[in-house]
Amino acid sequence: MIKVTKKRTYDTETATIVKKCTSKDYGDPTGYELTMYQTPEGDYFLYIYGGEESPYPKEKIRGYAKAAALLWLDLR
Repeated sequence: MIKVTKKRTYDTETATIVKKCTSKDYGDPTGYELTMYQTPEGDYFLYIYGGEESPYPKEKIRGYAKAAALLWLDLR
């Protein structure tokens, strides 16, 4: 998935996975995945995707400042 903002491009194909958290089994409509990525430029973003009945029923990418990303990584 690719998301382009005014200043950054977030691409799950070219970024490196830093950490992945899953809830429930694959295919469970209440399950979801949260994956923190780091771009080659050093930016962080969170890829969010879940089943129809999960808290994240739509695919999203959310950019994170480095300090916020490191905090998120420590909490997971």
